[in-house]
Amino acid sequence: MALNKKQKKQIDVLRKKIQGLQQQLAGAKKQPDDPAEIPRLEKEIEACKAQIATIEKEG
Repeated sequence: MALNKKQKKQIDVLRKKIQGLQQQLAGAKKQPDDPAEIPRLEKEIEACKAQIATIEKEG
């Protein structure tokens, strides 16, 4: 089954969020001010990827 407009939009928003988080993660790795920030960003990226997979599976 194909994805509807809402699902496509959700995936688009999540992908943009992942891009931003990956940039933050790269910055955090270059300058690790807060040691808890890197794992938090990695978890958030994984959560977004899981949401995308769930949406694609439903569609």
